[in-house]
Amino acid sequence: MDINVQSFAVANLRRRPHALETGGFVAGFDPATSSPYINYATPHPGARPTRDDVRALVAAFRERGLVPRLEFAPDAAPAVEAALRDAGFTVEETHPYLVCTPATLIPPHRDGRHPAVPVETPSCDEEYAAVDAAQAESFGGLLAPSAEGTARLRRTQESGGGVRFVRAPDGSCAGAAACSAPAVGTAELAGVATRPAYRGRGIAGAVTAALTGAMFDRGAASVWLEFSGAGSRRVYERLGYRHHGTRLDMRLEA
Repeated sequence: MDINVQSFAVANLRRRPHALETGGFVAGFDPATSSPYINYATPHPGARPTRDDVRALVAAFRERGLVPRLEFAPDAAPAVEAALRDAGFTVEETHPYLVCTPATLIPPHRDGRHPAVPVETPSCDEEYAAVDAAQAESFGGLLAPSAEGTARLRRTQESGGGVRFVRAPDGSCAGAAACSAPAVGTAELAGVATRPAYRGRGIAGAVTAALTGAMFDRGAASVWLEFSGAGSRRVYERLGYRHHGTRLDMRLEA
Protein backbone atom coordinates (compact mmCIF):
# COMPACT_ATOMS: atom_id res chain seq x y z
CA MET A 1 0.00 0.00 0.00
CA ASP A 2 2.99 2.33 0.51
CA ILE A 3 3.51 2.35 -3.26
CA ASN A 4 -0.13 3.35 -3.85
CA VAL A 5 0.02 6.12 -1.24
CA GLN A 6 3.34 7.42 -2.58
CA SER A 7 2.13 7.28 -6.17
CA PHE A 8 -0.92 9.26 -5.08
CA ALA A 9 1.32 11.87 -3.44
CA VAL A 10 3.13 12.36 -6.75
CA ALA A 11 -0.10 12.62 -8.74
CA ASN A 12 -1.66 15.01 -6.23
CA LEU A 13 1.30 17.41 -6.24
CA ARG A 14 1.13 17.52 -10.02
CA ARG A 15 -2.31 19.13 -9.55
CA ARG A 16 -0.82 22.20 -7.86
CA PRO A 17 -0.99 25.47 -9.84
CA HIS A 18 2.76 25.04 -10.48
CA ALA A 19 4.45 21.64 -10.46
CA LEU A 20 8.14 20.95 -10.99
CA GLU A 21 9.76 17.61 -11.83
CA THR A 22 13.44 17.36 -10.92
CA GLY A 23 15.84 14.54 -10.10
CA GLY A 24 13.26 11.95 -9.09
CA PHE A 25 11.12 14.45 -7.18
CA VAL A 26 7.94 16.35 -7.92
CA ALA A 27 7.37 19.66 -6.13
CA GLY A 28 4.00 21.35 -5.97
CA PHE A 29 3.71 25.12 -5.53
CA ASP A 30 0.73 27.40 -4.96
CA PRO A 31 1.63 31.08 -5.42
CA ALA A 32 -1.39 32.10 -3.32
CA THR A 33 0.41 31.02 -0.14
CA SER A 34 3.90 30.52 1.28
CA SER A 35 2.71 27.80 3.67
CA PRO A 36 5.12 24.85 3.81
CA TYR A 37 2.09 22.60 4.29
CA ILE A 38 0.86 23.52 0.81
CA ASN A 39 4.21 24.01 -0.95
CA TYR A 40 6.28 20.84 -0.63
CA ALA A 41 7.82 17.97 -2.62
CA THR A 42 7.73 14.20 -2.70
CA PRO A 43 9.87 11.54 -4.42
CA HIS A 44 8.76 9.14 -7.09
CA PRO A 45 8.46 5.57 -5.76
CA GLY A 46 11.89 3.94 -5.84
CA ALA A 47 13.73 7.25 -6.36
CA ARG A 48 17.48 7.21 -5.65
CA PRO A 49 18.43 10.90 -5.62
CA THR A 50 22.04 12.05 -5.94
CA ARG A 51 23.50 15.01 -4.06
CA ASP A 52 23.03 17.10 -7.18
CA ASP A 53 19.38 16.05 -7.37
CA VAL A 54 18.78 17.20 -3.80
CA ARG A 55 20.67 20.46 -4.40
CA ALA A 56 18.50 21.20 -7.44
CA LEU A 57 15.34 20.55 -5.41
CA VAL A 58 16.53 22.84 -2.61
CA ALA A 59 17.34 25.56 -5.15
CA ALA A 60 13.80 25.36 -6.56
CA PHE A 61 12.40 26.15 -3.12
CA ARG A 62 14.99 28.82 -2.26
CA GLU A 63 14.44 30.75 -5.48
CA ARG A 64 10.75 30.99 -4.57
CA GLY A 65 11.49 32.08 -1.01
CA LEU A 66 10.06 28.85 0.40
CA VAL A 67 11.23 26.37 3.03
CA PRO A 68 12.44 23.14 1.35
CA ARG A 69 10.07 20.48 2.67
CA LEU A 70 9.00 16.96 1.69
CA GLU A 71 6.26 14.52 2.64
CA PHE A 72 6.65 10.87 1.64
CA ALA A 73 6.27 7.20 2.57
CA PRO A 74 9.87 6.08 3.20
CA ASP A 75 9.19 2.40 2.51
CA ALA A 76 8.21 3.33 -1.05
CA ALA A 77 11.51 5.18 -1.63
CA PRO A 78 14.04 3.75 0.84
CA ALA A 79 17.05 5.71 -0.46
CA VAL A 80 15.47 9.15 -0.04
CA GLU A 81 15.65 9.72 3.72
CA ALA A 82 19.43 9.16 3.87
CA ALA A 83 20.01 11.42 0.85
CA LEU A 84 17.99 14.20 2.48
CA ARG A 85 19.75 13.78 5.84
CA ASP A 86 23.11 14.05 4.09
CA ALA A 87 21.96 17.42 2.73
CA GLY A 88 20.99 18.68 6.20
CA PHE A 89 17.28 17.87 6.22
CA THR A 90 15.75 16.82 9.53
CA VAL A 91 12.57 14.93 10.35
CA GLU A 92 9.79 17.33 11.22
CA GLU A 93 7.19 14.69 12.03
CA THR A 94 6.43 11.00 11.55
CA HIS A 95 2.83 10.15 10.68
CA PRO A 96 1.30 6.68 10.77
CA TYR A 97 -1.44 6.41 8.20
CA LEU A 98 -4.61 4.35 7.98
CA VAL A 99 -6.38 2.96 4.92
CA CYS A 100 -10.03 2.10 4.34
CA THR A 101 -11.47 0.03 1.49
CA PRO A 102 -15.06 -0.62 0.44
CA ALA A 103 -14.80 -4.03 2.12
CA THR A 104 -13.73 -2.59 5.50
CA LEU A 105 -15.90 0.56 5.66
CA ILE A 106 -18.29 0.50 8.63
CA PRO A 107 -20.97 3.27 8.62
CA PRO A 108 -21.35 5.08 11.96
CA HIS A 109 -23.71 3.26 14.33
CA ARG A 110 -26.69 5.33 15.36
CA ASP A 111 -29.59 4.60 17.70
CA GLY A 112 -32.11 6.51 19.79
CA ARG A 113 -29.41 7.79 22.11
CA HIS A 114 -27.02 8.69 19.27
CA PRO A 115 -29.00 10.12 16.35
CA ALA A 116 -27.44 10.52 12.92
CA VAL A 117 -25.31 13.63 12.46
CA PRO A 118 -26.50 15.59 9.39
CA VAL A 119 -23.65 16.11 6.92
CA GLU A 120 -23.77 18.72 4.14
CA THR A 121 -21.76 19.77 1.10
CA PRO A 122 -20.90 23.50 0.97
CA SER A 123 -22.90 25.31 -1.70
CA CYS A 124 -21.68 28.91 -1.49
CA ASP A 125 -18.59 30.94 -0.64
CA GLU A 126 -19.93 31.69 2.84
CA GLU A 127 -20.12 27.98 3.64
CA TYR A 128 -16.66 27.24 2.25
CA ALA A 129 -15.33 30.15 4.31
CA ALA A 130 -17.02 28.74 7.41
CA VAL A 131 -15.32 25.37 6.79
CA ASP A 132 -11.96 27.12 6.36
CA ALA A 133 -12.46 29.04 9.61
CA ALA A 134 -13.48 25.90 11.50
CA GLN A 135 -10.40 24.03 10.31
CA ALA A 136 -8.15 26.93 11.31
CA GLU A 137 -9.70 27.07 14.79
CA SER A 138 -9.54 23.30 15.26
CA PHE A 139 -5.87 23.08 14.28
CA GLY A 140 -4.78 25.92 16.54
CA GLY A 141 -3.97 28.44 13.83
CA LEU A 142 -1.60 26.19 11.88
CA LEU A 143 -3.19 27.73 8.78
CA ALA A 144 -5.03 31.01 9.21
CA PRO A 145 -8.43 31.31 7.52
CA SER A 146 -8.14 33.17 4.24
CA ALA A 147 -9.76 33.80 0.89
CA GLU A 148 -7.12 31.52 -0.62
CA GLY A 149 -8.04 28.71 1.78
CA THR A 150 -11.69 29.12 0.92
CA ALA A 151 -10.88 28.96 -2.80
CA ARG A 152 -8.77 25.80 -2.32
CA LEU A 153 -11.69 24.07 -0.62
CA ARG A 154 -14.03 24.99 -3.46
CA ARG A 155 -11.49 23.72 -6.01
CA THR A 156 -11.24 20.44 -4.09
CA GLN A 157 -14.98 19.92 -4.29
CA GLU A 158 -15.30 21.03 -7.91
CA SER A 159 -12.31 19.03 -9.21
CA GLY A 160 -13.58 15.60 -8.21
CA GLY A 161 -12.70 15.55 -4.52
CA GLY A 162 -15.05 16.37 -1.71
CA VAL A 163 -15.75 18.75 1.18
CA ARG A 164 -18.31 17.89 3.85
CA PHE A 165 -19.37 19.77 6.98
CA VAL A 166 -21.79 19.70 9.90
CA ARG A 167 -23.68 22.91 10.51
CA ALA A 168 -23.59 24.48 13.98
CA PRO A 169 -26.82 25.77 15.58
CA ASP A 170 -25.84 29.35 14.70
CA GLY A 171 -25.43 28.43 11.02
CA SER A 172 -21.64 28.32 11.05
CA CYS A 173 -19.51 25.18 10.68
CA ALA A 174 -19.17 22.89 13.70
CA GLY A 175 -16.78 20.50 11.98
CA ALA A 176 -15.65 19.41 8.54
CA ALA A 177 -13.21 17.44 6.39
CA ALA A 178 -11.96 17.40 2.81
CA CYS A 179 -10.77 14.69 0.46
CA SER A 180 -8.60 15.04 -2.63
CA ALA A 181 -9.90 13.66 -5.92
CA PRO A 182 -8.90 10.02 -6.41
CA ALA A 183 -5.71 9.22 -8.32
CA VAL A 184 -3.98 5.88 -8.96
CA GLY A 185 -6.93 4.19 -7.27
CA THR A 186 -6.77 5.97 -3.92
CA ALA A 187 -7.63 9.33 -2.31
CA GLU A 188 -6.34 11.28 0.68
CA LEU A 189 -8.80 12.43 3.32
CA ALA A 190 -7.47 15.35 5.36
CA GLY A 191 -8.43 18.36 7.41
CA VAL A 192 -10.81 16.42 9.69
CA ALA A 193 -11.65 19.17 12.14
CA THR A 194 -14.17 19.77 14.91
CA ARG A 195 -14.32 23.11 16.69
CA PRO A 196 -13.63 22.69 20.42
CA ALA A 197 -17.18 23.62 21.47
CA TYR A 198 -18.66 20.77 19.42
CA ARG A 199 -16.31 17.90 20.14
CA GLY A 200 -17.58 14.57 21.41
CA ARG A 201 -20.73 14.63 19.26
CA GLY A 202 -19.69 12.27 16.47
CA ILE A 203 -18.93 15.01 13.95
CA ALA A 204 -15.48 13.76 12.92
CA GLY A 205 -16.80 10.27 12.31
CA ALA A 206 -19.80 11.55 10.36
CA VAL A 207 -17.83 13.70 7.90
CA THR A 208 -15.13 11.03 7.52
CA ALA A 209 -17.67 8.33 6.73
CA ALA A 210 -19.55 10.59 4.28
CA LEU A 211 -16.41 11.51 2.35
CA THR A 212 -15.03 7.98 2.36
CA GLY A 213 -18.27 6.64 0.92
CA ALA A 214 -18.36 9.43 -1.67
CA MET A 215 -14.88 8.54 -2.92
CA PHE A 216 -15.81 4.87 -3.19
CA ASP A 217 -18.86 5.92 -5.21
CA ARG A 218 -16.45 7.72 -7.56
CA GLY A 219 -14.43 4.57 -8.12
CA ALA A 220 -11.63 4.83 -5.53
CA ALA A 221 -10.40 1.43 -4.35
CA SER A 222 -9.17 2.91 -1.07
CA VAL A 223 -9.04 6.11 0.98
CA TRP A 224 -6.18 6.94 3.34
CA LEU A 225 -5.53 9.47 6.06
CA GLU A 226 -3.04 10.47 8.70
CA PHE A 227 -4.11 10.85 12.32
CA SER A 228 -2.91 12.58 15.46
CA GLY A 229 -3.44 10.94 18.82
CA ALA A 230 -5.10 7.78 20.07
CA GLY A 231 -8.53 9.41 20.25
CA SER A 232 -8.70 10.28 16.57
CA ARG A 233 -7.27 6.89 15.64
CA ARG A 234 -10.14 5.17 17.46
CA VAL A 235 -12.65 7.29 15.53
CA TYR A 236 -11.20 6.17 12.21
CA GLU A 237 -10.76 2.54 13.21
CA ARG A 238 -14.43 2.33 14.18
CA LEU A 239 -15.20 3.29 10.58
CA GLY A 240 -13.00 0.54 9.15
CA TYR A 241 -9.66 2.31 8.71
CA ARG A 242 -6.62 0.11 9.35
CA HIS A 243 -2.92 0.83 9.85
CA HIS A 244 -0.84 0.39 6.69
CA GLY A 245 2.36 2.41 7.01
CA THR A 246 4.20 5.57 7.97
CA ARG A 247 4.97 8.85 6.24
CA LEU A 248 7.78 11.30 6.99
CA ASP A 249 7.76 15.08 6.88
CA MET A 250 11.29 16.45 6.42
CA ARG A 251 12.52 20.02 6.04
CA LEU A 252 15.71 22.00 5.58
CA GLU A 253 16.02 25.10 7.70
CA ALA A 254 17.97 28.14 6.52
